[in-house]
Amino acid sequence: MERSYRIFDRTLVRRRRGGVPGNDDTLYLFHEGAAGLAERLRDINRDFHALLAVGPLASGKLLKIPPKSVVRADLSGDASPLPGETSVVLDEEELPFKAKTFDLVLSNLTLHWVNDLPGALIQIREVLREDGLFLASLLGGETLRELRESLLYAETETSGGASPRISPFADVRDAGDLLARAGFAMPVADIETLTVSYQHPLVLMKELKAMGENNALFDRLKTFSRKDTLERAAEYYIKNFSDQEGRISATFQFIYLTGWAPGPNQPKPLKPGSARASLADALKP
Repeated sequence: MERSYRIFDRTLVRRRRGGVPGNDDTLYLFHEGAAGLAERLRDINRDFHALLAVGPLASGKLLKIPPKSVVRADLSGDASPLPGETSVVLDEEELPFKAKTFDLVLSNLTLHWVNDLPGALIQIREVLREDGLFLASLLGGETLRELRESLLYAETETSGGASPRISPFADVRDAGDLLARAGFAMPVADIETLTVSYQHPLVLMKELKAMGENNALFDRLKTFSRKDTLERAAEYYIKNFSDQEGRISATFQFIYLTGWAPGPNQPKPLKPGSARASLADALKP
């Protein structure tokens, strides 16, 4: 399907995600997102029988779902399924499943790379069975704010202008609204913030590249960054965002989305005017 607009170069995202090595040192952001999903699942007293797990470390192991009932999916084709699971390559913007196929969909740090987030959420809701659950982690708007500011300052100073370098991450309020617009019942969007320290800004950039989380904007600068720009950005970063030991800090904001496919047995709000008691009466002395 031809898109009328593109924010991200999905071909580049696919290639970079496929090159991510599977060691814990590289995947710490994905471990954080997966841990957040697992924590929210523990609060839900429900048995699930058909899982779509999208992205690195998305897993049904904690739910004791039989492997034959798990579809492990990834844009890059490197889903690393467990024995007995089905592995597929998919684009989150064009899900290849029939309606009402799964009763649980997990997505770990993939949705902040889609061009059409509202459309992707609608498709996820459509592949869920009635009263099915969707849980996702994605990076939010405060992510890498220090790096964004440093690069903007350095490029403006050395080049007289700035090119797109950091993704336009979603805001938590917008994410919650998008869940509701996509047709999810009882939508919830909440945030957690992780601050990571690094020896040097260039180490941060190197680790982002190793995770496949570096610049994939379609309108990005297509040539190598100028040496003086990177040096000036590092100087600014160290001056403004380092601790007493000289280590720099980087912010990663995780947005967690929770939504349910509509079902007949879910709690529903009362119709306006149907209350049996008024607030004014309840507040009377």
